[in-house]
Amino acid sequence: MIIHDPVHKTVILSELEQMLVNTRQVQRLRKIQQLGLADVVYPGANHTRFEHSIGTMHTASIIANALGLEPDEVQKVRIAGLLHDVGHSALSHAVEGVLKRNTKFQPVIDGKKVIKHESFTKSIIKNKFPNEKNICRHVEAEFGIDVHVFFDEIAKMATGDAHSLDRPYLGHIISGDIDADRIDFLLRDSYHTGVSLGLIDVDQIVQSLMIKDNRIVLGAPESSSYGEDMALTAAESMLIARAHHYTAIIHHPKTQAARVMLLYALEDALSNIGETGGNDAVTAAIIKFFTVYNDNDLLGFIKANGSPNAKKFMSGIRDGKIYDPCVRFTQKTLPPVTKMALSTIARHGVARKMFEGELTKGLDDVLIDLSVASGVPKNTRIAIKGGEGFFYDESALANGLVRAISRQMSLTAFAHPDAVVDAVEMESKMRMLVGDISPKLIRFIRGEQYLPIEGLLLLIYGVHDIFEEKEGTYISIPRIRNITWLYNTVELFSKDEALKNLFDYDYHKRYGFPYSERLFEDLQILVAMGIVDEDLRYYESNERFKQRYEYVLTSDGVEYASSLKDSYGREFSAIMEYLEINKHSIPRDIVTMQADRYSRKKRVRFGKK
Repeated sequence: MIIHDPVHKTVILSELEQMLVNTRQVQRLRKIQQLGLADVVYPGANHTRFEHSIGTMHTASIIANALGLEPDEVQKVRIAGLLHDVGHSALSHAVEGVLKRNTKFQPVIDGKKVIKHESFTKSIIKNKFPNEKNICRHVEAEFGIDVHVFFDEIAKMATGDAHSLDRPYLGHIISGDIDADRIDFLLRDSYHTGVSLGLIDVDQIVQSLMIKDNRIVLGAPESSSYGEDMALTAAESMLIARAHHYTAIIHHPKTQAARVMLLYALEDALSNIGETGGNDAVTAAIIKFFTVYNDNDLLGFIKANGSPNAKKFMSGIRDGKIYDPCVRFTQKTLPPVTKMALSTIARHGVARKMFEGELTKGLDDVLIDLSVASGVPKNTRIAIKGGEGFFYDESALANGLVRAISRQMSLTAFAHPDAVVDAVEMESKMRMLVGDISPKLIRFIRGEQYLPIEGLLLLIYGVHDIFEEKEGTYISIPRIRNITWLYNTVELFSKDEALKNLFDYDYHKRYGFPYSERLFEDLQILVAMGIVDEDLRYYESNERFKQRYEYVLTSDGVEYASSLKDSYGREFSAIMEYLEINKHSIPRDIVTMQADRYSRKKRVRFGKK
């Protein structure tokens, strides 16, 4: 079977792949748009999950062949690429947004509540395809293994569960920081939207990948200086494209408005179902969204079950009456302390819904959306002379891009296009409401769960508190010069009875030291929100100049951390006791400056004046 694709040109499918394409699970993807409602802004953006899946399959085989994998491995990664989205919900990520905000709606798979499509994809691959007799016979004949074993491996490869595979690199090809999925959707979304802000050289990226210690890393096999430079350049170009993809497409105000209108309409329809049929009826409907429904089916569900208000939103989307942004705060207009609070709220679905609901009550006839970027690259490694290092440690550009993605956030009020809105008055009201509501919701979140990011901040604040000195108009503050010290200390705290809940991070030692992807991401969030400053320093090691990042608490960070102490009194005492005992082993430099340079004199305030 031959498919002519606008991005990859001619794509040839094997007999087994053709059988899989003809299943109901894959055919459903023909009617699910890749970018949801982004075509309200970019009319050409009506491409589907089906063609993206074909493109991911094709890109996976390009990577696999370039890495010199065996034919059976190439076939497996192609199949994993083809099936990686079979559990995706209709209308892109709208349903996942609803599940994050409504815990009672979350369905259960294998005894666990789920909110992401990967869980459905894994379940479908493991439980549905082994029941297709023709496919099973073909798998057994071609691979000589039990079909359940085969599709279990495919499911892990397709959904990012690489570390449980005997050959983890097979999973990295489909789901990693630099993978076939991302390469295809960046190329495809750019092609169909006309947004070409970041160029991706697939050949150069593929040439820059290699297998080392069962993992895929960046680097040239010959370990040449130029090869290393080109590997970095190729990966940087992909990260640039990704950052621009967020800004131009995902965070476009009109795209956000359509997404918010859809989310409110869908929540409304599900709530109506719940009132008549209970949570079981809601859960049954949601499972269909991920396994049976396409976009038209989901729109029909809202039409059949939504209130008049929900139907009004859907009519507005259909008729092009998308709500207009009337007030929009971004990372450039929000003060650090407010940004940090909103960042925490945005990552807690229930609190985010409460926050948006409270803001809506205080304003007249508007929709509120609080959005933050996600998917920060966390584990890309690059082979260098004498070993390997993190991509973002070897490239200052990559580190800046990770920070740029981390800081992307917006708080937007949308009004009906026919409404007359006093934007100045609304902005003033929003400032007051945000300042009043956000502290209450942060306390609500803390009441429900520990926040490891606040534990990390308290650790940095503790170091600051021990070494800070003031003399006249000058202030001296510590700069932590070894991020590995943070990893080691937090891992130590995670084993302490008094601190393990606050420092609930998962670690692995595949890189030769304790590493936590979530801790790295939390540290980037603290930097992006203006709570911690990150300084670049160069040092010499093994006849090579390397760069490292050093961390110092900002004056806003001091203010925010000080407000946490009462909430974590017992834990903060334990942190300080450890730091006092071990203060001489803390790797730090002391930075001295004028006190008024350290603390900002003029501060943008949110809340009651």
